[in-house]
Amino acid sequence: MLNWQQAFDACPLIAILRGITPDEVVPVADALIDEGFHLIEVPLNSPNPIDSIQRLATHVGDRALVGAGTVIASSRVAEIEEAGGRLIIAPNLDPRVATETTRRGLCYGPGVGTVSEVYAAIEANAGFLKLFPAEAISPDAVKAIRAVLPRQVPLLPVGGITPATMTGYLAAGAQGFGLGGALYQPGFTPEEVARRAREFFDVYRQWCARAAPDLGR
Repeated sequence: MLNWQQAFDACPLIAILRGITPDEVVPVADALIDEGFHLIEVPLNSPNPIDSIQRLATHVGDRALVGAGTVIASSRVAEIEEAGGRLIIAPNLDPRVATETTRRGLCYGPGVGTVSEVYAAIEANAGFLKLFPAEAISPDAVKAIRAVLPRQVPLLPVGGITPATMTGYLAAGAQGFGLGGALYQPGFTPEEVARRAREFFDVYRQWCARAAPDLGR
């Protein structure tokens, strides 16, 4: 079974499909996977999200890791797992959600915005940190947070990320991103989503190619 680390190492970009319907989710996910995505999030404030997660998990198998976003109540964790979700992602850090997620062996990605929240999330066994909302957190702030953060804990800016804003965060130490409205919005066709996915990948791969010589020094 594909786990968080394997999926993240293959592609550190999370596709956030806010507003997607169960009938749309499989073709959109196929388009994303074909472009290289391995992490797919269905926020719980989407229409019939548990149905979408179940359809996705059944369809994609080990091609991608599927999970839920906007998980703000621990009571939702069980039904997400039963539907096949393996990621529990939230805009906040809730100890009850963290405890239930850890108890079930799932990966928890809580929202954080300060150094204090970062370390509270680490204590809560977060698999990665969702830096949210990224629109309100500059690359300079990311650099300062990254300087005191254990390297093994991935920091992913989420919120308003576009291909044009990725490079600044990557240079500051971000290790991946959650991609929302610039990647998918309700009504986007699979072809449109694939085109937008390529734009993100082009920027990410170009940055990695430029950064590789410096990282090796």
